[in-house]
Amino acid sequence: MSVQRDIKEAVNVLQQCGTILYPTDTIWGIGCDATRVKAVEKVYRVKERVKEKSLIILVSDMDMLQRYVSHLPEIVIELLASVTDPLTIIYPEARNLPRNVTGDDGSIAIRIPKHDFCQELIGTFGKPITSTSANLSGAASPFSYSNVAEPIKEAVDHIVPAKYQNITNPKPSTIVKIGTDGELHIIRN
Repeated sequence: MSVQRDIKEAVNVLQQCGTILYPTDTIWGIGCDATRVKAVEKVYRVKERVKEKSLIILVSDMDMLQRYVSHLPEIVIELLASVTDPLTIIYPEARNLPRNVTGDDGSIAIRIPKHDFCQELIGTFGKPITSTSANLSGAASPFSYSNVAEPIKEAVDHIVPAKYQNITNPKPSTIVKIGTDGELHIIRN
């Protein structure tokens, strides 16, 4: 099957408020249309996760990023241009996103993945997708498809072929938060 066909199948599921199991630049994730409340609710059900925990979303590029955050500090633009490892940034004021994907304080965690399949998937879909580890809440994060638990595989609406898995240094992304002072604070390294 071609990449375009695999992208089209995943996009069709996302457009119908479905969930997908897919490889990212860090771990295997559960994705959905991050702009639709019902889709996000499905992700919480698949993971058996409490809704008080917000989700990370993936965007394809800086243009898409700017549609979902109220302010993009210059330091973040410089950081994103120079960083080579996966980096998730928590922005203080999300916009154009449902409350069930943001933190209680209105913040949103966003990453621009360095993964060809993810880039093409999100770019073709045209909207952000969720990226939460493909595990039941509290279980270990799966760094390969073979580590994804069967209940997760059975609960999602679509599984992206494992051939797109190309994680060379499997680990969760570094997470930094933009503070009220405009400074960056490391949450997870």
